[in-house]
Amino acid sequence: MSKQMGTPWWRGAVIYQVYPRSFLDSNGDGIGDLPGILAKLDYIASLGVDGLWVSPFFKSPMADFGYDIADYRDVDPLFGTLADFDALVAKAHALGLKVMIDQVLSHTSVEHAWFKQSRENRSNAKADWYVWADAKPDGSPPNNWLSIFGGVAWQWEPRRGQYYLHNFLTAQPDLNFHHPEVQQAALDNLRFWLDRGVDGFRLDAINFCFHDRALRDNPAKPPALRVGRGFSPDNPYAFQYHHHNNTQPENLVFLERIRALLDEYPDVAALGEISSEDSLATMAEYTRGRRLHMGYSFELLTEDFSARYLRETVARLEASMSEGWPCWAISNHDVQRVATRWGGANPPPQLAPMLCALVASLRGSVCVYQGEELGLTEAEVPFELLQDPYGISFWPTFKGRDGCRTPMPWDGGVNAGFSTGTPWLPLANAHHALSVAKQESQPDSTLNQYRRFLAWRAQQPALRAGDIRFLDTAEPILAFTRSLGDQTLLCVFNLCAEPQRFPLPAAHASQPIQTIGTAHVDASTLQLPGYGAAFLR
Repeated sequence: MSKQMGTPWWRGAVIYQVYPRSFLDSNGDGIGDLPGILAKLDYIASLGVDGLWVSPFFKSPMADFGYDIADYRDVDPLFGTLADFDALVAKAHALGLKVMIDQVLSHTSVEHAWFKQSRENRSNAKADWYVWADAKPDGSPPNNWLSIFGGVAWQWEPRRGQYYLHNFLTAQPDLNFHHPEVQQAALDNLRFWLDRGVDGFRLDAINFCFHDRALRDNPAKPPALRVGRGFSPDNPYAFQYHHHNNTQPENLVFLERIRALLDEYPDVAALGEISSEDSLATMAEYTRGRRLHMGYSFELLTEDFSARYLRETVARLEASMSEGWPCWAISNHDVQRVATRWGGANPPPQLAPMLCALVASLRGSVCVYQGEELGLTEAEVPFELLQDPYGISFWPTFKGRDGCRTPMPWDGGVNAGFSTGTPWLPLANAHHALSVAKQESQPDSTLNQYRRFLAWRAQQPALRAGDIRFLDTAEPILAFTRSLGDQTLLCVFNLCAEPQRFPLPAAHASQPIQTIGTAHVDASTLQLPGYGAAFLR
């Protein structure tokens, strides 16, 4: 529970996302691991965050780097052991950090024992645990559904003489959640980790659990609307409205079963990753009543960095989310790093601290992606060193996700302290100058500004749990108030590199109590430096 607010720990929390492969390698094999995370928990705690979310570390053939799970209840040897995970949880809790882990419920790996049994024939005990369908009379797939990673979403399986559904890679077959035993097995796997002491789950692609039983074709989308967050510009996935292969009404009942399970444990939370035709509406629906605690979408993971877009996006969610609680992110392991996406090839150093303050001031919880606190830019990975199958398939128009997954720079040593071996992805040259060790010694580094702001935010009830109300401002100024009880804060952000003047409302015409950059008030006008921010009572 939050010591100050007396509310659940996750409400208004800042959650630090760890991508294990790229955090710290403890054994010299070039791949980060659980002991590496354990060794850096003090660093994570020093940021002032409330908890960490650990991306998949489960047993997997790594076709999609752990999002293709072969055993939900074991740690892949690349990352360590269950004992390592238990030690990580114990130390995190001792440091006052909560631990959330990814759960990938909608699909498994082709190497999972369930799928190996299911594919053998049409009469075994798990024959209906996956989405199987007969070919059309001409041998083609049963409908027009497409995979997010390109091409048709159906793969022929000669053992059964049927197609199986894969919304992602062919190596990631979709489970059939219409089968009650599949639902129960998924809940049992969640219970396994709850019993080991985790404080919550980030539920990957949670709106993909159910499919349309009738396997109806998805309707075509007009060319002008063929845009999508994280999609290659030439990915045919954007050519359809995805009305039938995800976000089905049956999913709501299953979410209530997940919530009932979590309610058996004290102060745990479920954060659902949602990517649908209207993700904001789905977030509101999925967090209504006794369903998910929080919703997480890709709305702020776009290239649109304008006051208008930010204001309209958050306001639209606020208008629809009457009961639930949002969780915001501006970077993660699937999209270009925000410093580059919103700041260009050479982002100014003051941009990253302002972005931290901005996202951490919205109503909701926050996910911070590892390296965001350092201002890391997107890395350029040459084609011959790419690992991401998505990027390899769509090169060169889309370079995939490797550029945001390169290793953390810790110090000035070999491979910036990430590994004594050859890293699985190369470290970006520009990242050496942004290492943790270098920034630790600079009082006004991005890292230390992050720490100072999060420490201050933790003492502001209105920022953690208050209401939000936007002011009508012209570009490039974004302004809103956060209010809770007797506290109201005016939060003002300059989204461009040039200094800006903002006439203050009479109620807030005083000097700022917190700034990013040298903001100050002169004759009831707020003077903001480029990419500056100010907070006023």
